[in-house]
Amino acid sequence: MKRSLDVEILGQKFTISSDADEAHMLRVAGYVDEKMQELMKSSKALARSNVGMLAALNIADEYHRLKASHEAILDRVSQLSKKLTATLSEEG
Repeated sequence: MKRSLDVEILGQKFTISSDADEAHMLRVAGYVDEKMQELMKSSKALARSNVGMLAALNIADEYHRLKASHEAILDRVSQLSKKLTATLSEEG
C-alpha cells in the first residue's frame, strides 16, 4: 500500500510516495539530504540543480560499488557452501 510522506531536502519540502514504511522513507530522504548538504559545504559555488546531479552520481557510484561487493560476497559464500557440501558428502 503506497503511503505519502512530506520530507525536507536542502530546505525544500517534497512529498514522496512509497510502499516502504515511514522510517525507511525518512532514512532515505535524510541520506539524500546529508549527501547534498556535504556537497553544498564543499563547494559554495554549485547551483542546487548541480548539487542534485552530483549527489545522484555519488549515490549511484556508492550503490554500484556496494552491489559489486555484495555479489562478490554471495559468490564466495556459494563457493564455500559447495566446498562444505562436497566435504560432508565425502565424509558421510
